[in-house]
Amino acid sequence: MKKHHVNQTLKLSLMAALVFSNLSWKNASPKHTEKPLRITINGFTFEDLNRNGRLDKYEDYRLPVSERIDDLISKMTDEEKASMLMGTGMPGFDGLTPVVGAIEGRVPGAAGGTYAIKRLGIPEIIVADGPAGLRIKPIREKDKNTYYCTAFPVGTALASTWNPALIQIVGKAMGNEVKEYGVDVLLAPALNIHRNPLNGRNFEYYSEDPLVSGKIASAMVNGIQSNGVGTSIKHFAANNQETNRLSINEHITERAMRELYLKGFEIAVKESNPWTVMSSYNLINGTYTSARKDLLTDILRDEWGFKGIVMTDWFGGYAGFSSLQGGTSNVVAQLEAGNDLLMPGLPAQKKAILENMKNGKLSKAVVETNIKRILELVFKSPTMAKYKYTDHPDLKANAEVTRSAAAEGMILLKNNDHLLPYQAKGKSIAAFGVTSYDFISGGTGSGDVNEAYTVSLIEGLEKGGYKLDDELKTLYTPFAAKEKAAELESRKKRGILALPQRLPELDLNKELIAKKAASTELAVITIGRNSGEGGDRTVDNDFNLAADEVNLMNNVTEAFHAKGKKVVVILNIGGVIETASWKDKVDAILLSWQPGQEGGNSVADIFSGKVTPSGKLTMTFPVKYEDTPSAKNWLGTPASNPENVTYAEGIYVGYRYFNTFKVKPSFEFGYGLSYTRFEYANLKLSSKTFEGKLTASVTVKNTGKVAGKEIVQLYLSAPHQNVDKPVEELKAFAKTKLLKPGQSETVQLTLSPKDLASFMESRSAWVAEAGTYKVNIGTSSLSIKQSAEFSLAKELEVEKVHKAFTLTTPVNELKSK
Repeated sequence: MKKHHVNQTLKLSLMAALVFSNLSWKNASPKHTEKPLRITINGFTFEDLNRNGRLDKYEDYRLPVSERIDDLISKMTDEEKASMLMGTGMPGFDGLTPVVGAIEGRVPGAAGGTYAIKRLGIPEIIVADGPAGLRIKPIREKDKNTYYCTAFPVGTALASTWNPALIQIVGKAMGNEVKEYGVDVLLAPALNIHRNPLNGRNFEYYSEDPLVSGKIASAMVNGIQSNGVGTSIKHFAANNQETNRLSINEHITERAMRELYLKGFEIAVKESNPWTVMSSYNLINGTYTSARKDLLTDILRDEWGFKGIVMTDWFGGYAGFSSLQGGTSNVVAQLEAGNDLLMPGLPAQKKAILENMKNGKLSKAVVETNIKRILELVFKSPTMAKYKYTDHPDLKANAEVTRSAAAEGMILLKNNDHLLPYQAKGKSIAAFGVTSYDFISGGTGSGDVNEAYTVSLIEGLEKGGYKLDDELKTLYTPFAAKEKAAELESRKKRGILALPQRLPELDLNKELIAKKAASTELAVITIGRNSGEGGDRTVDNDFNLAADEVNLMNNVTEAFHAKGKKVVVILNIGGVIETASWKDKVDAILLSWQPGQEGGNSVADIFSGKVTPSGKLTMTFPVKYEDTPSAKNWLGTPASNPENVTYAEGIYVGYRYFNTFKVKPSFEFGYGLSYTRFEYANLKLSSKTFEGKLTASVTVKNTGKVAGKEIVQLYLSAPHQNVDKPVEELKAFAKTKLLKPGQSETVQLTLSPKDLASFMESRSAWVAEAGTYKVNIGTSSLSIKQSAEFSLAKELEVEKVHKAFTLTTPVNELKSK
């Protein structure tokens, strides 16, 4: 299995490199520096954008934007219209390697831009990656300045805070860099559901649960866009694997789509109004998402009220990189479906658009509707407003934001005998594991950031006042540097989409480890994992620990426990790994995630007790990979080169499956320990019967000895006479303020009619069944502290919707009864 994935990656990377190097982007526009003239009428001054000496309607800012855009479209040629429907090419990849023939653009390393209509004075706007921070080229030719960006914690880390207010602050900091570096739209956040723990991009995404995903994404969008720049929520929808991502055909029922894979996007659209949505690569039930009218128009626009533009993912609608040469996506289907902008834009696509405009297969109405939405985006951009960006965002302040956010997202999975916080700063710590010395700030691909530095675990602990064993540092530091250099060189040789490889562990003999057990007070073992765009993880040596890691853990725990010393494991990972086989061997486990560039400092803040851990899992850690409900049909068939994948688990993803089918996890959804204790009391419902809405209030008290925050989770159990349902589903959550010892806070959580409802395909409606509903308030999905019941007197049809996602082959979905 592993060999197949490596070969596929090699093939994909080589093909990508060949294709990229042979494409030319004839439509790419250089920076337009000619200053437009100004016209003054009745004391108002206007820019003469087309330099014709008179005021055109589209130049008159006193008029409604819609009128101005209609006038502008009327002045465009067919050639300009076709060009406006596409991007201007792909200026670079990974912010480092310019594509041959492409014009670099105004912001080197950005992912692309819209077409500039020079004749009419309409500028290009710039879009750039990505979810963990802005990704642009940090060092530029003939320029002594640097353009580094802040590497924020990855998506799994941010979501683990369960704190939308904090995420909005992160987004505001991220948006500051977007605006001050001259970018108009950030291609983020990404909020696909964790269908399977092996997805190579799970680190970019938030959760197995759509409520958490939607609330965190909404907060991120609101934060970023508070700067007057845009976002592009992605990948819409059900982009849940990287293997054959451009061509995989997913067979999914409408109920699973609406309840799981669309729900987070619905929350984000309704609560944060993102400027753009990015359609995904995959096909759903035989049709590319970028060509699905039911997805992009019926649901996104008509049902949810989305007003912005939809753009494709880069090369979306092509069956694979090999089809880029000589072929084209189905541009008519894409544009008619409501996918306004084709990215990054190919000459063949422009040719196809012009041909179909001429022969009538692509109507004028469709073209002008798409262009109008694109121009609305351009008109509200910083570039159109001629914002004078500084190239000097507040990197110092943003580093403080990422440090605090990373610490709040860290999860204490185990803490025997209150080992942490560790106060013995005068005694030496033995740091084992190559990742202790090469800490991983974030994943690879478009989710990577070009940051100026990463604070390693060792640096963070030492800055925090801890003493690290010098002999181990002397052994590990050159070894880690050598292995990292070799890994990066290997990646370079394997091509553009090469995946990161795990660094091997330093082979330490038992005698040395025994010596350290005698001379130091505590052992820290860091386990590292990295992944990225273009490929998925494997079970062996990735989800499961590798033999060298098992050997290290066994030898260290045996030696230190023999001396009465303790062992802490730090998990520097982006997604789920196996923990059940080894968690009982160690004394404490801190899940630090991939915590961004200040990661080592953030770990030290938790380690020392400066920050009390308050993160909780937004996904399930299974005992073994095979317990994952999608494991049986992961990646699809044929296994050697998947073409079709069936979502046979239906709605039973993550805790919905584990709790309903009573499969014991290693660590359950919502789980996380603290340095203090909390008591729950006085659960009250606003009514015993549901009428319009219902509020649950519960009081949380800190009964421990240090200040801390608690995450209150509301799970709802609903009647299931008419439709199969999970035993419980998360319907609301809230995080308390920092509670001092003895301090209480009463939290209120509100349920709406749609929170009670399940989607009934036979009726194309969200329906809440009559009967008794149970509210469970817990510290995790398996730790319920308070419960109460209410009733719904009669069935409630909450929302009638369009019929969508008609199956092309039957899906025999998992049922609980």
